[in-house]
Amino acid sequence: MTKEYRNYVNGEWKSSVNQIEILSPIDDSSLGFVPAMTREEVDHAMKAGREALPAWAALTVYERAQYLHKAADIIERDKEEIATVLAKEISKAYNASVTEVVRTADLIRYAAEEGIRLSTSADEGGKMDASTGHKLAVIRRQPVGIVLAIAPYNYPVNLSGSKIAPALIGGNVVMFKPPTQGSVSGLVLAKAFAEAGLPAGVFNTITGRGSEIGDYIVEHEEVNFINFTGSTPVGQRIGKLAGMRPIMLELGGKDAGIVLADADLDNAAKQIVAGAYDYSGQRCTAIKRVLVVEEVADELAEKISENVAKLSVGDPFDNATVTPVIDDNSADFIESLVVDARQKGAKELNEFKRDGRLLTPGLFDHVTLDMKLAWEEPFGPILPIIRVKDAEEAVAIANKSDFGLQSSVFTRDFQKAFDIANKLEVGTVHINNKTGRGPDNFPFLGLKGSGAGVQGIRYSIEAMTNVKSIVFDMK
Repeated sequence: MTKEYRNYVNGEWKSSVNQIEILSPIDDSSLGFVPAMTREEVDHAMKAGREALPAWAALTVYERAQYLHKAADIIERDKEEIATVLAKEISKAYNASVTEVVRTADLIRYAAEEGIRLSTSADEGGKMDASTGHKLAVIRRQPVGIVLAIAPYNYPVNLSGSKIAPALIGGNVVMFKPPTQGSVSGLVLAKAFAEAGLPAGVFNTITGRGSEIGDYIVEHEEVNFINFTGSTPVGQRIGKLAGMRPIMLELGGKDAGIVLADADLDNAAKQIVAGAYDYSGQRCTAIKRVLVVEEVADELAEKISENVAKLSVGDPFDNATVTPVIDDNSADFIESLVVDARQKGAKELNEFKRDGRLLTPGLFDHVTLDMKLAWEEPFGPILPIIRVKDAEEAVAIANKSDFGLQSSVFTRDFQKAFDIANKLEVGTVHINNKTGRGPDNFPFLGLKGSGAGVQGIRYSIEAMTNVKSIVFDMK
């Protein structure tokens, strides 16, 4: 019998009149039904959150931290169950799914402790004040209110935890909207927060298609902060709908791997392939184009091709690196980029093949700037190699992108690496390593069309709290 999942609202598991069937991208098997909430049901959840806010905010940060530690322990205890659902629902390798779940538990624990460290501080006034008095400011962090946390399909556990935990430790209540394809994983994750015993209304889930309720929840008058990870077009729309309310957006990328003539080419090839093809390239932080100086381009291309040929392709439960992509639309788009590159003369070093949603990884050399593959984010297992005359041209091409998330630079000259990193219009630059998010306490941000705001545990807590100074005249 197909399982029916329910939303967690005001301390209770609630069904809905309407439902959405979630199918596995691996084989189209049914994973169950999740509620498609109505606007009235969303209003009920928002009302419950608003009513729960004062008491939750009034708890000490230590008391809130205890709840988070309990939730983290439950998540780690149930890691195999959650990872199995995750692997089935988003076609991610099982071992990688377990890693994501454990990483989320660690993130939540760190958030609990970081919240304690950030909760209160004091500053002593000096001569900058025109008055002659001696002043002392007690600086506290207070919740912004109701945080709407919207997670993506590719990391529906980790990128949910990275929003939920910092919001809760800051004294906020959370409306958690998992992605449609990822809703089952999100609701299984929600069980941990329910079992941890959070007061009713503090943590609530909202499931439904973004196309149907997305605008409504974003514009809802009860929402005080919006934390979203997903595509750039959706993020831009959220930015317009948010009005004056603060937002945090983690969006797309076209991350470049820049390889200079003095680079360790064996390491560069290994890191580029891992960065480009892990989880079928369905990561905003995936390396999505290689910019290599001409004098070592042939050698690097050969080494990358050899590594691509070794990638495992197949079932997530066989721990394949390249597994079926999330849906047919994604596969269609990826294939369209390949067709365009072929028609315009790119050299196919590793042949791209399609079997439904399962895509054999493709590698394309001599990609030119008139090809879509040079600029568009594929979110799939294909990689273009673009040849450049020098580092300056590589930086210029990298910076022409509408995105500005991350880049990698491969060189033995650390001064040159530092100079290039400073010139790149991105949030993070990795030296002699693949692009990637984390560790989760590091700042994570995108420039241009890649996002707004700074994530990372400490930075997320700061963003989702307001600073209040209470000043004492000590004269």
